Amino acid sequence: MAKVEITNLTRRPSPRFAYTAVAAKVLPGWNISLVFVGPTKARELNERLRAKSYIPNVLSYEVGEKSGEILICLAEAEKQASAHDMSAREFVLYLFIHGLLHLKGWAHGATMEKCERTLMARFGK
Repeated sequence: MAKVEITNLTRRPSPRFAYTAVAAKVLPGWNISLVFVGPTKARELNERLRAKSYIPNVLSYEVGEKSGEILICLAEAEKQASAHDMSAREFVLYLFIHGLLHLKGWAHGATMEKCERTLMARFGK
């Protein structure tokens, strides 16, 4: 069974979803740390981890065998949600799913997008 530990480092409320059930579907047996961060921390980590200077909406990376961390910038998610025809709440779930699929080793493309749509339909309630 997957395990998801959630930490919110922002003053914004983090949406509640069945994160553990989603993680168990995508990465069974993994331990996932889901951290909600603000724009400053998101940019700092993006610069350090990826040498990119913009504020990302999501970052994901492995921290050990069957262990990963997903960071979601709630402020960016709120800004970008409408461009994806989603509420901010829905977009956070989408970003979590997106991060899980990257941890699984998937790259952007039609297969990833189809899986994201399927998982959103199943868990986006």
